[in-house]
Amino acid sequence: MSHHSLMITNAILRGEKVVLVPYKEEHVEKYHQWMSDPTLREQTASEPLTVQEEYEMQKKWREDPDKLTFIILALEKEGDIATFPMVGDVNLFLKGHPDDEDFEAEVEVMIAEDAYRRRGFALEALKLMLIYATGSPEDFMGFPLPQTVPPPPKPLPVRPQCLVVRISQDNRPSISLFERLHFSITRTVDVFREVEMRFVGSRLS
Repeated sequence: MSHHSLMITNAILRGEKVVLVPYKEEHVEKYHQWMSDPTLREQTASEPLTVQEEYEMQKKWREDPDKLTFIILALEKEGDIATFPMVGDVNLFLKGHPDDEDFEAEVEVMIAEDAYRRRGFALEALKLMLIYATGSPEDFMGFPLPQTVPPPPKPLPVRPQCLVVRISQDNRPSISLFERLHFSITRTVDVFREVEMRFVGSRLS
């Protein structure tokens, strides 16, 4: 069990193509629509839920000290953030205590809206999330986050070396996406047909 304080953030992270906002009640209906798609459910290993269960899940996720969840909005030039289209989500799941040897922070990203795929949205969302969660812009070729962003909630920031991602072996686009962020395949788990990738840092230094 975790003994650290609540991992809740109200941070809004703004990039050039996307804005990351905390997952709130107003996002649930759309999220539920996404998750009614069997393909997306399969890709994200998710159970079908009723909309009521999805509301309960959102509340639980929001209050879970081991999860950091942002909704990805497409950044529009005009208008209020509340009107920007919801296109996906990006998550960090902490496993164990940061002081443990085997502590890891598992990263997940999903661009659910077809029209927004293959346009660099996932890459930018990951950069923003990972810079925020690790406090290391230089590791993710990132723009430094503006001063107005609150520091990440405890037990963040985590060391980039703790970051891990698990991806289906067939998912070439995702694998190359994480390679661009300096992750490398560290393990192949054939029984689940998946690879495990960890942050190894840029070898240019």
